[in-house]
Amino acid sequence: MKQKFVLLTGIAAGALVSTPAFAQQGGESSIAGAQIAQATTGNVTVSADAPAEVTPSNVPENVIIITARRREEASQDVPIAIATLDGRTINETGAFSIQKIQQLAPSLQVYSSNPRNTAVNIRGIGVPFGLTNDGFEQGVGIYVDDVYYSRPASAVFDFLDVAQVEVLRGPQGTLYGKNTTAGAINIRTNQPTFDFEGSTEVSLGSYNFKQLKAAVSGPLSENIAARVAVSGTDRQGTIYNVTTGNWVNEQDNLGVRGQVLFRPNDSLDITLSGDYSAQNPECCGTVYVGYGPTQRALNRQFPALAQKLGYAPVSTNPFDRLTDLDSSLNAGNKTGGASLRAIWDINDSSSFTSITAWRFWDWKPENDRDYTGLPIVSLSQNPSQQDQYSQEFRYNYTGETINAVIGAFAFKQRIDTQGTEQQGSAASRWNLTNQDQIDRDILNGLTAKNTQWLKATSAAIFGQLEWEVTPGLRIQPGARINYDKKEGHYERVVTDAQGNLIPASGGNADQRAQRGIYAPQLIEPSFSDWNFSYDLTISYAVMNDVMVYGTYAKTFKTGGINQNGVPSDADGNPILEAGTILPESVQHFEIGAKTQFWDNKATLNLAAYRTTIDDFQANVSNGQFGVLRGYLANADRVRTQGVELDFSVRPVEGITGYLNGAYTDAKYVKFIDAPCPPERAGGTTVTPGQDPSDPGVPGPSAENCDISGERLPGVSKWSFSYGFETAAPLHLLGEEGELYFGVDGSYRSNFSSNPSPSIYTWVDGYNLTNFRFGFRADNGLNVYAWVRNAFDAEYFEQLVFGPSNTGLIAGNPGDPRTWGGTIRFDF
Repeated sequence: MKQKFVLLTGIAAGALVSTPAFAQQGGESSIAGAQIAQATTGNVTVSADAPAEVTPSNVPENVIIITARRREEASQDVPIAIATLDGRTINETGAFSIQKIQQLAPSLQVYSSNPRNTAVNIRGIGVPFGLTNDGFEQGVGIYVDDVYYSRPASAVFDFLDVAQVEVLRGPQGTLYGKNTTAGAINIRTNQPTFDFEGSTEVSLGSYNFKQLKAAVSGPLSENIAARVAVSGTDRQGTIYNVTTGNWVNEQDNLGVRGQVLFRPNDSLDITLSGDYSAQNPECCGTVYVGYGPTQRALNRQFPALAQKLGYAPVSTNPFDRLTDLDSSLNAGNKTGGASLRAIWDINDSSSFTSITAWRFWDWKPENDRDYTGLPIVSLSQNPSQQDQYSQEFRYNYTGETINAVIGAFAFKQRIDTQGTEQQGSAASRWNLTNQDQIDRDILNGLTAKNTQWLKATSAAIFGQLEWEVTPGLRIQPGARINYDKKEGHYERVVTDAQGNLIPASGGNADQRAQRGIYAPQLIEPSFSDWNFSYDLTISYAVMNDVMVYGTYAKTFKTGGINQNGVPSDADGNPILEAGTILPESVQHFEIGAKTQFWDNKATLNLAAYRTTIDDFQANVSNGQFGVLRGYLANADRVRTQGVELDFSVRPVEGITGYLNGAYTDAKYVKFIDAPCPPERAGGTTVTPGQDPSDPGVPGPSAENCDISGERLPGVSKWSFSYGFETAAPLHLLGEEGELYFGVDGSYRSNFSSNPSPSIYTWVDGYNLTNFRFGFRADNGLNVYAWVRNAFDAEYFEQLVFGPSNTGLIAGNPGDPRTWGGTIRFDF
């Protein structure tokens, strides 16, 4: 990491040294559809693709320009529930990744046990909560400079030279290339400029936190401009592993982006972009949280097993932040790609955009899947490689009464995964009941090797029309036609310690016991389908600065395939019907109001919505090590509904505040054959006429459970974000500027951390508060100190159950209090 920071420092220094050369070459060329030239005056933000006439000098107070509908508009004029964050807010609040953004956007939920197992949801829906399965689509689309990122793992890196982030809530399939049923995160980076500019930022903090960011932009010739940005983050882990003597769950990130803009004339921009990001932390470890009784025999639950093996957790207080994991940990994660974007202003009212992109993702993990210091699972790693290609064409028309967007999108993806899992010397004692098999240690060295690949193809035509029927009354219909095809291959080969193959069925008693841990399987699922979706929005400007709107959307999330294996029948044969999952059918209703008052010093936006999903794609699990840790199935119906509030105020110069809130009621309406939570599982098989045992009482267990009416996992009913900043003019060290103090915070009520809600894995609600204090000079210098999680709140990001229904509960503690300082210079 030291070498990375030497490299980054050299680039930053080079940016400063090159200032005169760039300045001498500075061109004066401009374009009506000029690329990102972000500027902020008070609460005014001008950003991506803003037309030349939209500048801070002629934009009213508290107006934020966005491109959510693929054209430049004031946020308050767009009948969509949107949270918008500019670059300065992102930098100063420390929200430098999508995971951090959720602290500023209450309706956004991001949960990650490691980069691959990352769930990004809006209003409680988007992707199944739990282990990632590559065979399904994301419900929340992540876009960076118009390029779709197909897997959340490729979007968990530090933001790099970001100008603005827009979080769009609700279906967006008639506006965006890839269909998105829950919303979209639209990230726009700063673009090359024909005026020399740049920035350098250095942060140091507790836990040996070091972060360096640098960017430089300017002309290479009269018609060519370039921009280069780099970022590096390094931080010691927050959990100490007494087995290895290392701090785990560290940060080790490096990113670089380069862009070249070619502007042959005032009506055409062609931008070639390339980026690369790498992470190589010792991550991701858990801590012991506790024990919750299951229906397994008492001598096979965690306390008895641990006693027999002479094991005790290193600490029973998870916030001692101690672990004793004995397997290697790694979260090697590399992603990058290239894109070519062309924007042609055909005339004053129409433009054509083309985005051609290729991206890759390379994932190299190592995990400890028994969550203990015992050698139960000695190896668990599933490295994966992805290539994706996408092409989008878009035509925009803007007229006096008619606005329109028409687009076409094509997408191709290939994912290859090679998995290896192996049992250790404590596995037989942990899992088996036959004393002879335990004594002979028949599970030690049992190895499963997985080979799987996925080919996905998608194509769509989409469009949206806005018609101003009368002054203030607008009707906005949209439609989408989509085709999706998926082909998959999953093969698991299981061998014992001597290298002998374990058969998929039959075999001797030892092989049958071994197959209960790792079951051989071969499936080749496939899926293809056409879908049609549409939406209709009606908005009306009741008066100046007051707009109300209503939206109905009938949309879908395409079907998928199970890429991690499927359940087997009593003879060990895979249940092929479980290889595919049905498309989700989504109906969405929303009403809202966008208002400004007090001479535009205050903004208040409200939204209320109800979304129902039939054939909801849920993540289920049977709790075993390798039989199936997780697979996809359809729940009959889920529903999410709620109310959202976004309020900001600037009563006088130098004082700003905001309060955003969300009430989210998301539940399974009908899911009668769901997997049972651990307290209702693990026992003997229930027989006809026999009642299952009570929760947590050893005895017979039901094969499935009815969880209808239960809350969806990962969803807090109440969530808020709030902030305040005050600034006063100050002359310091010969520079004019302002002294400022800011606070921002977030609150989330409790949520379930298990796909089938369990009494043991409800994460308690928590509140996080951050402070910052600094000086902004008029010359671009910004120096400030910060404290995050200032009151050292103890909270969990996730709770997980150990395998085999032993009642072991592990968890991922959230970050403790951290503090530091930042120096930034914009030039």
